[in-house]
Amino acid sequence: MAGTNYPADLMTDVAPLLRAADLAFGNLEGPLYDGAGAPHCTPGGIAERNRGRPGATTCWSFRMPVRFGAELKSAGFDVVSLANNHIDDFGAAGRASTLAELDRLGIASSGPRGTVAHLRVHDRGVDVIAFATYPELNNLLDLDAARALVAASAASGAITLVSFHGGREGRDAVHLERPPERHETFWTEDRGAPPAFARAMIDAGADLVVGHGPHVVRALELYRGRLIAYSLGTFASYRGIDVGDVLGVTLILEVTLAAADGAFRGGRIRAVRQRPPGGPHLDGDGAAIRAVRELTAADIGAAGPRIADDGALTTE
Repeated sequence: MAGTNYPADLMTDVAPLLRAADLAFGNLEGPLYDGAGAPHCTPGGIAERNRGRPGATTCWSFRMPVRFGAELKSAGFDVVSLANNHIDDFGAAGRASTLAELDRLGIASSGPRGTVAHLRVHDRGVDVIAFATYPELNNLLDLDAARALVAASAASGAITLVSFHGGREGRDAVHLERPPERHETFWTEDRGAPPAFARAMIDAGADLVVGHGPHVVRALELYRGRLIAYSLGTFASYRGIDVGDVLGVTLILEVTLAAADGAFRGGRIRAVRQRPPGGPHLDGDGAAIRAVRELTAADIGAAGPRIADDGALTTE
């Protein structure tokens, strides 16, 4: 979710599905900030700097008005990731404003280094840990530290959900790199090796791994009875963000986990599409379902879940 000048009804069409979830999660890509001051050229913004213009001094920077926090709450979000390449686009003040508003609204978050969102769902402990590729955040490039953080949550008895903002970006980024240990890059940035990271997190005790860095949908994988979603696309943006063709294809991923041990029990892809100027709308054409099914067949093969025409996810 990123951009500026959001209308108050941006997520009206999808809110009923989000509100119905036991736990609704999203990636908040940018600060909730109304303050003054020039934006910072954070690593992500610099990487996206006026592409193809050597010597350019401007960079992409995102923020949302603080009032948009209430829209997140109204839409049904319970927890968000702050682990991405734009959360610090307005520096420490922007991050502090974001955390203060989320805390005021009762929306949990994870992202800054060492942070874990602790929640309870039907009297069951659920931890959400968000990773990106920057040292001031939970860093997916530091696998030892990532494993330790996830293992500690799993050892506490909590169902452990991991999100990651990794992998290259853009229209040509729909496929996973091969072999799975190969790191993906976006301009000069190391954006990690998504399959190697996701599988390592499940080995460490994670029960679900969800990616959102490439801004296009990617494949699904079942690994040791746990689901990995390598990218869900760009869900909610408004003006200034390209949502043409594949960049506008996105989804709501519904996943059912066993309360006893967090194992995957089924799910569903709810197809969503953004069209200019943006905003998520349910897509009766099902473009996201077809795209994820094709990518799963091509990149994961038999290790992927079965994806029905209506988006239902099953193990067989």
